[in-house]
Amino acid sequence: MFNDSPPADASSLHGLCGGAVLLPGDRSYDNARAAWNLAVDQHPAAIAYPADAAETAEVVRAAAAAGLRVAPQGTGHNAGPLGALGDAVLLRTSAMIGTAVDPVTGRARVRAGVRWLDVTEAAADHGLAALHGSSPSVGVVGYSLGGGLGWYARALGQQSDSVTAVELVTADGQLVRADAAHEPELFWALRGGGGNFGVVTALEFALHPIRTVSAGALRWDWRHTGPVLRRWARWAAEAPDGVTSSLRLLPASATERRTVAVDAVVLGDVDRAAKVLAPLRELGPEVDTFAAATPRAVALMQLYPRDPSAIVADSAVLGGLPDAALDALQEAASPESGSSQVMVELRQLGGALGRPRPDAGASELADGAFLVVASTIASRLVPQEQSVGACTRVLAALAPYANGRHCLNFATRAVDARTGFPAESWQRLRAVRAAVDPGGLFLANHPLP
Repeated sequence: MFNDSPPADASSLHGLCGGAVLLPGDRSYDNARAAWNLAVDQHPAAIAYPADAAETAEVVRAAAAAGLRVAPQGTGHNAGPLGALGDAVLLRTSAMIGTAVDPVTGRARVRAGVRWLDVTEAAADHGLAALHGSSPSVGVVGYSLGGGLGWYARALGQQSDSVTAVELVTADGQLVRADAAHEPELFWALRGGGGNFGVVTALEFALHPIRTVSAGALRWDWRHTGPVLRRWARWAAEAPDGVTSSLRLLPASATERRTVAVDAVVLGDVDRAAKVLAPLRELGPEVDTFAAATPRAVALMQLYPRDPSAIVADSAVLGGLPDAALDALQEAASPESGSSQVMVELRQLGGALGRPRPDAGASELADGAFLVVASTIASRLVPQEQSVGACTRVLAALAPYANGRHCLNFATRAVDARTGFPAESWQRLRAVRAAVDPGGLFLANHPLP
């Protein structure tokens, strides 16, 4: 195992990838080591930028020979749990770009560095939609390996379940293709089990024939938070599967007062959406932006910053939202709480997410009703320690209603990875990991032991 290896020397990697390897002290090293989440301070032993699968395999073999681990990273949106990386090569996949959409089969093929905006634009040209997330700047591969919870999730499930093939370099430096017919156990593990099994160089997945939906937001002043919370929680529990929504408690800014908002996508026409949204509209929102929209527009519905930011966040899966939970949340996020700069998001689960499928991957949210995410942007005025404390207070208020599970794509701190999976899936994942990476070469943000 790598923990028992002698001190590693990364100098042997310096000439790989056509020279696209950086070591500490190199001129561009400090810029290159930064993750998208600027709150994370990465100090890897080396940074490599392979251009293709062959160069990726070369880096993997060289790192293993040097006694270094390998940490694949696309954008670094969820880099926090990785740690400092002093014994690892940070393998950046950003140079591997390319998207192809086949309108006949309804599938997309992407290379490892592709971000969601490239896919959603290409798919929309053919009347197709991808199960992307709430930020077009997120990388497709990392999002998909971790499950992927997007705007169509209650109707169509997680993105990992739409993955049809994965190409990756394994610990022995070999390129492997995993799909339902080839390496089926590895294929199952890759769809939701994270980056524990190798460096993914390409991904293929199903797209979905969606041309129009109704999408938008309703917004109220903060003083209406109590009634809106209660109405939305009951409405969300009974909403049809074609509705995926999020309620957000939004902090005040230099230009905006504190508000509460419901964002949603409703599959179907505006008349159907009007019937579905009627109970929420009865509360008289100040802002109502719902209208017919295309998948291209939905892909740009932005809940999180697009540009690199110092994000501090915490999350949990909730079994339900009784009135006592809503009261506790409102108090914990109130202007007097010390957490008034925290954005609190409640994501509606259930629907297709609540029905286990025999052909699904490792990620499963069947026993969750809501996902809560508390996040803020650290700054000079609000330092990171203060931001962490503010998010922690919000999650602590909802702890009695959490079910002990985590949606690992939203776990931006180190957590016990077992909390991301049912017990039987956890044992199965460990068996796959032991088979493909027995020495623990690969370092994922939520590692399997």
